[in-house]
Amino acid sequence: MSEPTFLNNEIRDWLMDCGLFDQLQLADFAAASGYFSISTVAEGEAIFREGDAGSFMCILHTGQVAVQKTGPDGQVITMATLRSGRAFGEMAVLDGERRSATCIAASNCQLLNLGKDSLEKMLNDAPKIAAKIIRALAVSLSKRLRMADGQLAAQQV
Repeated sequence: MSEPTFLNNEIRDWLMDCGLFDQLQLADFAAASGYFSISTVAEGEAIFREGDAGSFMCILHTGQVAVQKTGPDGQVITMATLRSGRAFGEMAVLDGERRSATCIAASNCQLLNLGKDSLEKMLNDAPKIAAKIIRALAVSLSKRLRMADGQLAAQQV
């Protein structure tokens, strides 16, 4: 096994900073870092579009991302603005369905990316770490669903 690279150390630190993976140990972060990559997206650029195949997910390190959906009348609606530490795009990576929304860089962004293939490789190579990552993503999705349910219930009153 080769020495960890500077890039892997940076990815490890970003994973530790994002707050999503509280269940991981230091060694887990180091191992997981080899499966993620870093990308930079300029303000106004689409990270992915609604209906695209979901081949990767992202964790926002710096910047802001606008989550947009196209309404029945063709009008674009901004559903949320994401800030650092937030994972997005994970639904498509986990369930294999197409993207449910468009994500646009609302400012210059730095992202951690985890490809579907990399996640599969991690499941084979390091299943315990992959399970912790997937569990953390599931908990994050569950919290968002509960919030959305609460908002829907509040609108019904």
